[in-house]
Order: sequence, then structure tokens, then C-alpha cells
Amino acid sequence: MIWLNETKLENKLFPNGETLVNGEQMLQAAVDGPNTVAFKYRHDGDLIGLMFVKRFLDDHGFRARLVIYYMPYSRMDRVEGSSVFTLKYVADFINTLQFDTVTVIEPHSDVTLALLNKSRAVYPSVELLERVAAEVNFNLEEDYLFFPDAGAQKRYSKVKGYKGLVGFKVRDFQTGQIMQLDIVGKVDDSKKGFKAIIVDDLCSYGGTFLMSAEKLKEIGAAQIYLLVGHCENSIYEGKLLNADFIDRVFTTDSILEQPEPGTESEHDVIKVFPLGGY
Repeated sequence: MIWLNETKLENKLFPNGETLVNGEQMLQAAVDGPNTVAFKYRHDGDLIGLMFVKRFLDDHGFRARLVIYYMPYSRMDRVEGSSVFTLKYVADFINTLQFDTVTVIEPHSDVTLALLNKSRAVYPSVELLERVAAEVNFNLEEDYLFFPDAGAQKRYSKVKGYKGLVGFKVRDFQTGQIMQLDIVGKVDDSKKGFKAIIVDDLCSYGGTFLMSAEKLKEIGAAQIYLLVGHCENSIYEGKLLNADFIDRVFTTDSILEQPEPGTESEHDVIKVFPLGGY
């Protein structure tokens, strides 16, 4: 899914699956100054669409900068054994398009920025945390943020003024399955019954966060919330939403679609914030 200066591009498919690009729509949306191309990944075909858009703008003399809602293949940010470094290959492809700048929303790790030319990161979860904390009546003196691993703790190191706990997890790299998760840090016995907000960048089926919530319950959490920058549609297929451990999930529309005004989301436990403005 691609927007050009806030105009959603309505490309179609030929019967054989090739993309029919709407050049007239792009010419109407383009401006003389730097154009903003917003890229929301749904499938690999969107990468081909991104190439068509940028090459068309190049051919007509328009400059463009790129905003990536979710960087595809972010999980594969290193190589172990015979694994394929797909993040590098996708980043190489985007680099060939030669955007003026590339803004990545909540990259999974610093590897993404190292691989993408002229890139920077923005973290809406940091900005949303204050709103979420207010909504759940978070108490800075009694309640805790929980980072599922050291990577999440580092990613959100700009967050100040909150008490924090960190998870230590053992993962099978090939399957992605979490084998074990422990909590580093202690909770004062007098603070039992605290609220916890789990903060991370990506939720898929939610297994990590379900395991985190179970551990938080064991040490005295009474209410547990999840704030993630990106939430995949697969969350509806996992056990997280039907378990009694997570009270509410807060995320952005970087992957999930925001419900239409006046309609309910597919699951009322999830609240989706729009990314408008990036």
C-alpha cells in the first residue's frame, strides 16, 4: 500500500498478476518540491509497486523521500548458520531506488538503519506512551514498564521517569519460538497489585507477550497492558487476545488497519492509533 503526498495510489492488477500503474493519479498528486512516498508493506508485491512509483517520479523529474511504516524482513537482521540475510537484500533493493531520505518507523534494530542509505528512525510508541499511561491511570511511583528483552530496553532508552523491569528470553532462532523468559529486577513486596505496560516494537501471534504477562502476574501485577509500534494481523490467530493476562493492546496502523469511524475493530481489546503526520 503506497501513498504519494497523502494520496493513496489505486493501482490494479492485470489477470496474470502484473501491476497496472495509475500514472495519471501520480502526476496529479506530485508536487514540485520534495514528494513524500509512504510505504505500508502488506506483501512482496508492494515492493515492486514502490519501484514503479519511484522510477515514474524519476522519469518526470520529481524528487521524493520515503517513509516506511514497517520495514519488511526486519526479523532477519543477522545470519546464523544457513539462515538468509533477507533484511540486507531488501535494504539493498530500496537503496537502488535512491530516495532523498528514508524514515523508518520503529525499526526492529539498528541494523536496519545501518543497511539503509540516508535513513533515520522515529518511535511513535515513545510519544504514545504518555497517552496510554494516562488512559490506564498509570502511577509513576507504583507501576512498571516491562521490556521483554535488552533490545527493547535499548530501543526505548529515551523513555525517562518510569520504573522498569526487563525480560531475559531464550529463543530458537530458526523457529522464532521463545523457549524461556525470566524477569530481571525486583518488585517491592509492598507494591503488589501494580499495573504494568509491556513495551516493544512488534507483535505477531503474541506468544512473547503472553509469556511476559504470565511472569508479571507471578510477581504481583494486577493489570497488564501491551504497547507495540507494529502489530501483525496474526495477533487474531494467537492466544493472546483470548487469555486473561492482557487487559488491552495499544498499537499503530503501521500494519493493522484502523477501524472506520463509527465501527468497532475486529477485537475491542485492541486500540489502533493512526500514524498520520509521519
